[in-house]
Amino acid sequence: MPQISKSNACQTVITTFEMTPGTCQDLLEALTDAYGEFISKRPGFIAAGLHVNDAQTRIANYSQWERREDFLAMLRTPEMRERNRRINELCKSFEPVMYDVAETF
Repeated sequence: MPQISKSNACQTVITTFEMTPGTCQDLLEALTDAYGEFISKRPGFIAAGLHVNDAQTRIANYSQWERREDFLAMLRTPEMRERNRRINELCKSFEPVMYDVAETF
């Protein structure tokens, strides 16, 4: 389970996916499989969560990694590159962005 804290020395990545309601379930399944079978087993992975809006037009993914380099190394693997090609086919766009926690309440 992700722990959101200013004192956490981890890399936070928030990725947003835009899709149609017709592809939302397929994309959610592809992301769930990617996390369950591959991403969560990569070095440096801490935790992640997938969130779907009620219109099923957006998925937000929150993930935490020990280091920025761990996340980037996962993205560069042949398996993840192939998975990302499939994910890209299921959505209009997706964008992973690295963040630092500025404040929590």
